[in-house]
Amino acid sequence: MTEHRAFFGDGEKTFTLADEQINELERKAGFGIGALYQQFVTMQFRFGDALEVLRLGLIGGGTSPVRASELIEAYAKPTPIVEIYGLAFDILETRWSGQPASAEISQDETGQDVAE
Repeated sequence: MTEHRAFFGDGEKTFTLADEQINELERKAGFGIGALYQQFVTMQFRFGDALEVLRLGLIGGGTSPVRASELIEAYAKPTPIVEIYGLAFDILETRWSGQPASAEISQDETGQDVAE
């Protein structure tokens, strides 16, 4: 299973969307993972879906469900949406393609963004 590691809340966390978490995400969202992924690609996502990606990713990465909910309440909800979006999209993209979305863009020697 492909995992994504990132600093979140109070330290480095592991996020994994295993099959069980994807099934729960689809149930809560009311549509399939492909439609959810497309909403993130086009930035047409719902805030609650982004929070669920984080919560379920934490659970899949080994965080207890209670602790995952506490982390979402304490750190995700008050955080600017653009930051939540970035992390949630990285978690989805890691499961979708095997690498986070943020890994697809780097800078060349002049500081210009280039796709890898």
